Amino acid sequence: MIKKLRWRFISAAMLAFLLVITLIAGLVNIANYCVETRHIDQIIDSIINYDAYRPRFFGPDMRGAGNPGMTGEMTPMEPFLALPDIEANYMTRFFIVAIDDSNELLFASMDFVASVTESEAVNYTRTALKRNSDRGYIGGYRYARVDMDDGTVVVFLNCENVIRTMNSVLSMTLVISFFALLLVFVLVVILSRKAIRPIAHNIEIQKRFITDAGHELKTPLTSISTSIDVIEMVNGQDEWTDNIRSQVSRMSGLVSELVALSRLDEVKPVPDKEQFDLSSAAWETLEVFIPQAKAKGKEIKTDISDGISIVGEKTSIQQMLSVLIDNAIKYSDDNGQISLTLNRVRNKVRIEVFNTCNYEKAPDTDRLFDRFYRPDESRNSTTGGNGIGLAIAKAVADAHGGKISAFCPDGKSMKITVEL
Repeated sequence: MIKKLRWRFISAAMLAFLLVITLIAGLVNIANYCVETRHIDQIIDSIINYDAYRPRFFGPDMRGAGNPGMTGEMTPMEPFLALPDIEANYMTRFFIVAIDDSNELLFASMDFVASVTESEAVNYTRTALKRNSDRGYIGGYRYARVDMDDGTVVVFLNCENVIRTMNSVLSMTLVISFFALLLVFVLVVILSRKAIRPIAHNIEIQKRFITDAGHELKTPLTSISTSIDVIEMVNGQDEWTDNIRSQVSRMSGLVSELVALSRLDEVKPVPDKEQFDLSSAAWETLEVFIPQAKAKGKEIKTDISDGISIVGEKTSIQQMLSVLIDNAIKYSDDNGQISLTLNRVRNKVRIEVFNTCNYEKAPDTDRLFDRFYRPDESRNSTTGGNGIGLAIAKAVADAHGGKISAFCPDGKSMKITVEL
């Protein structure tokens, strides 16, 4: 239990840190993207609104003065000097393409770019016009389009350096996040022992108390049982002595189950594991319950495959089987069906105990293996149950690296499955 609690603490701490580091890395990259994109858009707006270029965008003739007709040519553009940083003006690389309403080229200005041909520029433009947004990224370029009466002008600004910077920031945050997660994991693993030490101490005290109390209670219970025998010898048996004997027997069983459950909560609950024949162990356990079932007018059907062996503690596994079969007999309805199935499914051993039942309300199968939980909310003791048995079954399954689950969809049938 302590080991499992420790790893749950580690998992919770790492999940919390993962969410925080993911949020921080995401915000850093989103903020960097927004800042850089805004800066690029400001440069594009400067190109569009530059007085020397405005006729190209907003004039009556997008083909440019001195070049009438749709020739696809354009008079050379004046140097771009709209930015306050003189050197930045000469480092700004862009091209401009105009397309008419028929998707035909009006002109392409390639004066400020050398890495793109006119045909590639037209392909970039048509790709941009297919998108719904007026601005976006295509390859290493950021584009912005201006709709005119007789066509559309698209400006493409080379921003490969900015994109590389954004990718570098993304890569850097991912690497830093990974190593931060690794470092925090190591620290949490080291410090987790100290963090759960008070809890482990309290659990150890609780287990010691249950064990000590169990041993202390056995003496007076034995004395009471012996006294009942003497009373019955002197005064004869009556309903009061029967009731006392029944309650002593029930309390003795509860004490034994609590001690067994406390043992299963230890760090090594089943230290003496060995390979044994599970099929034979199941038959040995079942033989004890067949007469009990017949006495109540019930029959247990079996489907136990031969030769199934596992590595574990035979006594604990038989205790788990006893709990499941006993539970099925106690809680099955009159003349109900009970079955025990044991087979191998792929690399796992599967045990299924089925019984029909008649619950007014389907039990909460998620809580069925909790200590002291009983499907009968009135906690009627006529069945003899105390809510410890299935908790022991789960502890045994967990101690053997397996899992146990229950399925009772309508309250009319219960199937408990153990996989080892």
